[in-house]
Amino acid sequence: MAQITYSRLSHLLRISADNGSVLRRGPEIKNAASCCLQFVRCQRSVDSKALQERQKQVMAKGLPKQKPITGVKQVIVVASGKGGVGKSTTAVNLALGLMANDPSKSVGVLDADVHGPSIPKLMNLKGNPELSDHNLMIPLTNYGIPCMSMGFLVEDVAPIVWRGLMVMSAIEKLLRQVDWGSLDYLVVDMPPGTGDVQLSITQNIPVAGAVIVSTPQDIALLDARRGAEMFKKVHVPVLGLVQNMSVFQCPNCNHQTHIFGSDGARQLADTLGVQFLGDIPLHLNIREMSDRGTPVVISSPDSPEAEAYKKVASVVVQRLEEVNT
Repeated sequence: MAQITYSRLSHLLRISADNGSVLRRGPEIKNAASCCLQFVRCQRSVDSKALQERQKQVMAKGLPKQKPITGVKQVIVVASGKGGVGKSTTAVNLALGLMANDPSKSVGVLDADVHGPSIPKLMNLKGNPELSDHNLMIPLTNYGIPCMSMGFLVEDVAPIVWRGLMVMSAIEKLLRQVDWGSLDYLVVDMPPGTGDVQLSITQNIPVAGAVIVSTPQDIALLDARRGAEMFKKVHVPVLGLVQNMSVFQCPNCNHQTHIFGSDGARQLADTLGVQFLGDIPLHLNIREMSDRGTPVVISSPDSPEAEAYKKVASVVVQRLEEVNT
């Protein structure tokens, strides 16, 4: 069928109006109606595409331009859909694992969980950061890892009762007003969920990739999936999923028990089409060393638990190379 133009459609409509009382043959009426319907569909398609393009332009104007953190080559965010899955412990041991695998690399840790900062306890750090000559905060350092956290700026037991705008202002300061020196990797311990902080960080700085931490439990996997989907929506590469607390091995009889289920994160990774980064066992040594501020990669570097973290760190580096080529 020949394409109908706007002038031709107008001509057909005028003929129909002028000769409304004239009987027309069935095929003519059918052809005219078909042409009208085709035009309406084409016009709707054009209008829809124009509206979508306009919406993209408006949204682009409202988004901040991404600006790299001075001195930092690659930013890795460690996230989870919900709290209590060992995300901060994984972030700290991932950073230490990156440096243990390649001592020539420099690694830092940024605690972006403003309301519940865990890095000071995990890295055994206390005190207020000093200011550089350029009025930038100097990170506190332990085990060769420079760290910055809201926990360094408030009392240990002081609740951080802030509204959204104050939290966003704090995140901006943690991102822009810290003298990191020169880092190959900055590991960011994100707060749980998919809210303002996650969007602010991913929109303000270029993120090389996201690591999603989850237990094998179904309820945790539901939120982990939301986290992975969020990063896809904001165009941040999902490096893969870490299955934390995957199995408990009895220290007396060595019997293994899957307390939170088995292979849930591995199956979710397959469903999402992302890499499965590895298993971290549920082990007393990890909990005790974390509570003491001596992460297991430092305190027990040759243990199976430390090896699990270092293996995850190795796969993360491989994935970074893949997504950046």
